[in-house]
Amino acid sequence: MHKRIIIGLVVIFGLGAIVAGLVGAKAQQLGAMKADTNVMPVEAVTTAKALQQNWNPTLYSVGTLTAENGVTLSSEIAGTVAKIDFESGSQVAQGTLLAQLDVSVEQAQLRSAEASAELARLNAERIRELRNKDTLAQADLDTVEAQLKQSVANAEAIRASIEKKTFRAPFAGTLGIRKVTVGQYVNAGQAIVELQTLDPIHVDFALPQQRVVDLAVGQPVEVTTDGASGAKFTGKITAFDPRIDPATRNLRVRATLANDGSRLRPGMFANVEVLLPAGEPVVVVPASAVLYAPYGDSVFVVERKRDDKGAVATTVRQQTVRLGLARGDFVVILSGVQAGDEIVSTGAFRLRNGAAVRINNSVAPAAELAPKPANS
Repeated sequence: MHKRIIIGLVVIFGLGAIVAGLVGAKAQQLGAMKADTNVMPVEAVTTAKALQQNWNPTLYSVGTLTAENGVTLSSEIAGTVAKIDFESGSQVAQGTLLAQLDVSVEQAQLRSAEASAELARLNAERIRELRNKDTLAQADLDTVEAQLKQSVANAEAIRASIEKKTFRAPFAGTLGIRKVTVGQYVNAGQAIVELQTLDPIHVDFALPQQRVVDLAVGQPVEVTTDGASGAKFTGKITAFDPRIDPATRNLRVRATLANDGSRLRPGMFANVEVLLPAGEPVVVVPASAVLYAPYGDSVFVVERKRDDKGAVATTVRQQTVRLGLARGDFVVILSGVQAGDEIVSTGAFRLRNGAAVRINNSVAPAAELAPKPANS
């Protein structure tokens, strides 16, 4: 009995010692955590200098590409296609014969009309000779000359009918896909083929009326479109509409671009940048440095201070900024940052005002005005 009591007491004391040890260790941990509550973690960031650059002010718009000349050739009168003398998608010169409807009846009528006109001409010559000899009245001469004019007009009308059934390229350009085939009967107004002049090409776009004073013929423009693999095309403003659209208060503008290789096509959507004369120098920072928020945008400015022991501490100060234009990987800072200030370019979302940082610019991404993604 005494032996069991002794064993029980030993177990109780052993368990008490274990519990006391655990409580002591936990208290030690809590004390350490309490002591470290005022120690801020050091965040790894990359930095960049705020730069002063000269940017040309730019007006942005969207537009539509249009051909220098463009038309859908169609039949004015009904008939049967007798001849097609082109290949779809080919280049043609002005005046090239493209197609012709059946004109066999008109050609027979033309031969008859030409014979009548020739006979009327001969009769008119004989009557003039007799009239000059004063053997016929003036009324006889007037009659035969009127008959001659009528015969000539009949022949010209038939030639015009033949011409309406003959399709020629009204200007040099690129043909589309033909819409008819030999032997097909076509009605009046039915399309035969499209013809477009692709080089040069125009882009039509609109700008607000407030910008009218900034625009002039000859100003440079840059155009990009998804249909040309991100390539940039340069051109110049060549024309304006004479009036502002009263519905939108916008001015319609036309620019002309070179289109070597015909990479641009009429009807394409285009992004247009109008380059204005150079303005005042601007301060720019990488766009990745900006923290966007409804109550105000901000950046983190790097500051280096010595502590009481003389060691240099690198911290950041959150600075509210006012933003301007964005271009490429950069954004203009209108106020809040000066040229030369060192700011956090990546990792700012983890920071707070006064946070300690560790700078590692070996992994900093390069910011460019005209970035070209590798997979674009």
